[in-house]
Amino acid sequence: MAPGSGRAAIAAISKAPRVIEGRLEMGGQEHFYLESQAALVSPQEGGDMHVVSSTQHPTEIQHKVAHALHLPMHAVRVETRRMGGGFGGKESQGNHLAIACALAARLTGKPCKMRYDRDDDMVITGKRHDFRIDYRVGVDDQGRVLGIDFVQMTRAGWSADLTLPVADRAMLHADNAYWLPDVRIESHRLRTNMCSATAYRGFGGPQGMLGIERVMDHIAHELGLDPLSVRKANFYRKVEAAKTGPGTAKRFGGAHSPKAPEHEGPQTTPYGQPVEDFILHELVAQLETSADYAARRTAVAEWNAANPVLKKGLALTPVKFGISFTLTHLNQAGALVHVYQDGSIHLNHGGTEMGQGLFLKVAQVAASAFGVGLEAVKITATDTAKVPNTSATAASSGSDLNGMAVKAACDTLRARIAAHLAEKFQTAPERITFADGHVTVGGERLTFAQAAQSAYEARVSLSSTGFYATPKVAWDRIAGHGRPFFYFAYGASCSEVVIDTLTGEMRILRTDILHDAGNSLNPALDKGQVEGGFVQGAGWLTTEELVWDGKGRLRTHAPSTYKIPACGDRPRVFTVDLWDGANREDTIHRSKAVGEPPFMHGISVLMAVSDAVAACGSGAAYADLDAPATPERILAAVARQRGSA
Repeated sequence: MAPGSGRAAIAAISKAPRVIEGRLEMGGQEHFYLESQAALVSPQEGGDMHVVSSTQHPTEIQHKVAHALHLPMHAVRVETRRMGGGFGGKESQGNHLAIACALAARLTGKPCKMRYDRDDDMVITGKRHDFRIDYRVGVDDQGRVLGIDFVQMTRAGWSADLTLPVADRAMLHADNAYWLPDVRIESHRLRTNMCSATAYRGFGGPQGMLGIERVMDHIAHELGLDPLSVRKANFYRKVEAAKTGPGTAKRFGGAHSPKAPEHEGPQTTPYGQPVEDFILHELVAQLETSADYAARRTAVAEWNAANPVLKKGLALTPVKFGISFTLTHLNQAGALVHVYQDGSIHLNHGGTEMGQGLFLKVAQVAASAFGVGLEAVKITATDTAKVPNTSATAASSGSDLNGMAVKAACDTLRARIAAHLAEKFQTAPERITFADGHVTVGGERLTFAQAAQSAYEARVSLSSTGFYATPKVAWDRIAGHGRPFFYFAYGASCSEVVIDTLTGEMRILRTDILHDAGNSLNPALDKGQVEGGFVQGAGWLTTEELVWDGKGRLRTHAPSTYKIPACGDRPRVFTVDLWDGANREDTIHRSKAVGEPPFMHGISVLMAVSDAVAACGSGAAYADLDAPATPERILAAVARQRGSA
């Protein structure tokens, strides 16, 4: 990707005391949202079109329909009501239905609706990109990476769709939580005869992370070390806030400076972004203690020594996930807020609700700004006629972007109301408070409704737009250098599994997760996102297998043949806690995005299964387990282990 040759990485590998190489293959994943793709288009006066679409990106639907009908964008209005799930599968895949319905509506002059049934939806729509990653790494005797070379390959399908940014993000997350002093990352995007792969929760990040987590496991096996100790030995250095400096930017695919003294600032990623907010040393230590990792590691070894058929495995893996769109101009959002004279509040923003709780979080932001209860706030369907030029509700940025845009609009309105009341009651605006459904002005205490009525009667505007653009981000993808992410979200998970060496069956016995949501806007929602993300990630790596025939046709296109995790697949013991710490960056109430980062906690399950497989032989060979780790793959890996003995 970058113009650099990566010669420094190759040289570092060749000089290293140990050189390890391998290959990892991972499958794609079906989104399996509850509501299938759907669109309704109604012709309007003057050739205009009203589109109701189940989409994560209303503005893209607007643009594509306008382009197909040779209309300006103002002639197409797109409305998105609450969706029955998305997971990235409705970021670009709804274009086809909307355009087809719009063409039919224009030709017939009548409304047209289309909805895929489940079988057609699975056959037609894109999936998560499957990947093959080849790696070669040079390490010292303590397992520290000295140089590493990745070659990533992914199948795009019949069109590019979103493959370019997905594959880019896989490269950008090839380091995960680890400082790689000399690194080369090469990416190939392949056109193949199958449905066009598309966005999926994590957007390439999980694939890139899984590559480096495999490397850490492989290093630990080759050196006979505990995998967690190898991971911790390669962590980015902790940087105290007072000591944070500019760092040393390096080109993607080039070399970093040697490990610098603390006062020289943070270490940098392979693409040159300083890691200034690294908290995994403390977070992992807390999870290691709460999950009783050391004692359970000993207990697993004792179990495996005594049981020839059922083998257990344990793994603790970290997550460092970048938050922002890598296409910089998408990091913006707008909002429209009205305060009515009875004190009720109506708002719209550019984000879409798909069950993730975005609307509730944004309503909380508005209620907090005016000091009223949630019952006073109403959010209606996302509408391009109310908020134009929206970005997709994707990249975990829904709350970050739209929450800040709504806050900006609410702050404007609150300032107007406060200025009016200050003049009316002859006091300073800063002495006016909004709390508990009331506005306190000097010695007077008005209800918020009374304050709104007073402002209305004084002819004060009670409608405002809000806008937010993410600061600090700048990314040159041609050079492979810059700051594509505003901040990083962190977390760690510890999973214990058991496998049956006779059948290949696997069960998750226990999972403990500690996740960084910053100053959480809604801990209940965020814990739900962590739980769901973990289960979905574990499904990708264990049970969900896409099978294509020689002509590129999907053969696993129904629940009977494609196995998403069911209730019985969840861990028997499942503990999720949120890290107690605010975001150091100025996000909405110092919260952190929590849509995609928890998905990567599922990696701990695959690493635990690999650990269990390794216990089946003499330990001479690495388990080398590909994903998804279906019973067939587990049995094959067990056979390889026993054969190596």
